[in-house]
Amino acid sequence: MGTAIVLLMLAAVIGIVVRSMVKDKKAGKSLQCGQNCKHCGGHCHKA
Repeated sequence: MGTAIVLLMLAAVIGIVVRSMVKDKKAGKSLQCGQNCKHCGGHCHKA
């Protein structure tokens, strides 16, 4: 039972992180470009 609880908590944390990354990408931010895709020299592409 403890393993299932830990697994669910880990899945929730991973889901939150992925959701945050998708939200940042849609807002034009990217970790590879210093959080500012306007000045990255074309390496970031908005989809």
